[in-house]
Amino acid sequence: MVLDDHYAFLSGLVAADFPAGLEVLGDVAAETRAVLATIGEILQELKLSPDRIVKVEVHLADLDDFDAMDAAYRDFFDGNAWPARTTVESKRLFGDSRVEITCQVRR
Repeated sequence: MVLDDHYAFLSGLVAADFPAGLEVLGDVAAETRAVLATIGEILQELKLSPDRIVKVEVHLADLDDFDAMDAAYRDFFDGNAWPARTTVESKRLFGDSRVEITCQVRR
């Protein structure tokens, strides 16, 4: 994570990065929920909420998993506070993860 006077930049997180996420590897929706839960915890430590997220980059090992990722992703955000998002296919994510998420948060 990098902080400046206006933003927090969270580097790409994958379920393989944390022990609690290991059992969800291979399930795109579960990985997405686990990574977003970790992002939520980081935001709490910074005294920020998800509605402060302004930009998200989602990397999927297989773009065919978009719908499963998107359903889990939508559960994380309030329906009126959608950040800008880019979703791309990235074949080789760390630790055989299926999802990697990076975000920029207004402080």
